[in-house]
Amino acid sequence: MPITYTTELINRLLAEESRFDRDYQQHFLPEDSRPAAIGKPFFLPGSSACGVLLVHGLMAAPEEVREWGEYLHAQGYTVYAPRMAGHGTSAIDLANRRAEDWMASVEQGRHILECCCQHIVIAGFSTGGAVALESVIRHPEAFSAVISISAPLRFKAFTAHFAEPVHYGNRLLQLLGLGKYRKTFVRNHADNPHINYLRCPVSSIVQIKRLMRSIRNGLPTIRIPSLVMHADGDPKVDVRGGREIYHRLGGINKRYHEVCFHQHGIVRGEITREVFAEARDFLKTVMGSCNSSLTR
Repeated sequence: MPITYTTELINRLLAEESRFDRDYQQHFLPEDSRPAAIGKPFFLPGSSACGVLLVHGLMAAPEEVREWGEYLHAQGYTVYAPRMAGHGTSAIDLANRRAEDWMASVEQGRHILECCCQHIVIAGFSTGGAVALESVIRHPEAFSAVISISAPLRFKAFTAHFAEPVHYGNRLLQLLGLGKYRKTFVRNHADNPHINYLRCPVSSIVQIKRLMRSIRNGLPTIRIPSLVMHADGDPKVDVRGGREIYHRLGGINKRYHEVCFHQHGIVRGEITREVFAEARDFLKTVMGSCNSSLTR
């Protein structure tokens, strides 16, 4: 049965679109910003009471998870992909955002799905995977399952290990009136340059590392069905972090799948055949009564 567009659902969807439009106009920079369609959150109404909240990664935008969203929608799920604050606009906008801002954006997405779905799965890629895990830690009763793909528990990049000293050095230089000497950004070697920013705020790396420290401590409290995936040859995020996330999860209904691949991004392109199939099989197993109303 198609979802019902209640007044609350419509108002919440319009509010998030308006928020993006305002941010995009305010922070647009030719050297950073991608077309507005890349950053706009998207909603795909399904035919069941099951909803999936899809969260994109750092320096990306909802477009990053569109292939996954369309795959899930074809199976009957209702899908909403929120835009985390600071994304889809400019790297300067992102540099002034905190992890709490990202969490708040995803929280708004959850409220949208609550308007039309009885069960919600939260799924995320990279930093989105971290935000998904933290969302479950904070609101365990709100979700029926969680999927975390390539969450950055451990970084491989050399620059990530020095992000915090550089960040605090930047703050000191600013206080001393020497702001022009700050190292505010590092280069991003993007898997999807038509979507991602090509420079990463040092402050954002600091925010992710703080978030992952909190998540590491909270993982044992996650007891809902969980799927963790990671590429074994990920050059940016150490696969050992994915294994650690899986082992630290508190529930017994959990699965781990390691993909043989040489890139960080595994939610776009040919590799998604394996990734999406694993997620599909997991959801069929854990969603119970929802499955009877999904498209076969």
